[in-house]
Amino acid sequence: MTQLNITQDEADSLFKMEKIKIDDNPWGLPDLGGKIEVPLISVDKREHFMLDISRGKINLKRQKYQNRARDAIILARLDLGSPHRNPNGEEIGIPHLHLYREGYGDKWAFTIPDNIFQDINDFWQTLHDFMRYCKIIEVPNFSKGLFS
Repeated sequence: MTQLNITQDEADSLFKMEKIKIDDNPWGLPDLGGKIEVPLISVDKREHFMLDISRGKINLKRQKYQNRARDAIILARLDLGSPHRNPNGEEIGIPHLHLYREGYGDKWAFTIPDNIFQDINDFWQTLHDFMRYCKIIEVPNFSKGLFS
């Protein structure tokens, strides 16, 4: 069973680890209301990761890009579409970035820094910026869909 609470140092180490695709299989990007889970692996092949991409069905701007380790540990998640309330009551607007925080998992969100995403309104560009941010150095074989 996956341990959901890991140390901050361990989470930071997993986040900084370079990740690569596991194969050359093509992945269709999700259309409205869709979701995909793309398996990744560390360069040294010791750690497994997932890149999750989902799109809203009704709210066209609702998107989620997520990088997980060890099946269930969310290291980073970019949310577009709705604000978030942190455990201390602070509300974070749209878009925002969740990063693993020891003792809280992904429950804390932060305003995204200006230097990470080139154009948050461009689905394709945002996906590539998120993968670069998460150290995915060998990009999966994605094919654009109607809404990507």
